[in-house]
Amino acid sequence: MARYDRAITVFSPDGHLFQVEYALEAVRKGNAAVGVRGTDTVVLGVEKKSTVKLQDSRSVRKIVNLDNHIALACAGLKADARVLINRARIECQSHRLTVEDPVTVEYITRYIAGLQQKYTQSGGVRPFGLSTLIVGFDPYNDVPSLYQTDPSGTFSAWKANATGRNSNSMREFLEKNYKETSGQETIKLAIRALLEASICSPLHHLISYFIYLLIFTVFSYLVRANVVESGGKNIEVAVMTKEHGLRQLDEAEIDAIVAEIEAEKAAAEAAKKGPPRDT
Repeated sequence: MARYDRAITVFSPDGHLFQVEYALEAVRKGNAAVGVRGTDTVVLGVEKKSTVKLQDSRSVRKIVNLDNHIALACAGLKADARVLINRARIECQSHRLTVEDPVTVEYITRYIAGLQQKYTQSGGVRPFGLSTLIVGFDPYNDVPSLYQTDPSGTFSAWKANATGRNSNSMREFLEKNYKETSGQETIKLAIRALLEASICSPLHHLISYFIYLLIFTVFSYLVRANVVESGGKNIEVAVMTKEHGLRQLDEAEIDAIVAEIEAEKAAAEAAKKGPPRDT
């Protein structure tokens, strides 16, 4: 394998481009991101790490606007994302200037996927180590759209999807629970899927036990030293509607929805157990 993973343009005998597969692995180790499309709303949610106490959390955004009617969330290398986002924003403005119309969601998705694919077959470059979720409304259409691209340059449309860490478990959750919803219910489904990202498989726990033990020890020391902020500040959620565009939910709104989800879960568990039997 070592002969075939040094150059991006060389296929291995069994048809693999190892540099592209390494980029996909970088995505799987990145933050979790989820997108859910409703009837009149589309929601993006991402998992974010605790910020250093003196750091301004507003400077660490993982959900960004590409245009007034299109937004993007990503999982993977944030430096690569910055470059890709800037290229996409320039294309959106160039399209407005040239044809005097805003881009459609599919158009800018094709552009981003084409750019990612170009970096898989050119010498002297490497693939973008990120996967994107692109949402928005087309200029003359009231139906929201959700697309995903990956480092290989492929893209597809979805009703709901997840990428990044534990994306498989989130996708399974969405497959079981997705319904055509609107407004607040769409937001709740996206947040519930993100909460699934924090649940790891037993095998993952077994393999990573000693690594997590070390990380926990260091993190506990930092918390005691008041260096890292802890609490329910690890989710970033943005909602897009046709009328109001993209709106980032603040921490109080997210905490209220999480509390509502936990209350519904507790009520469902209590209903399963049933009333206590008289003795």
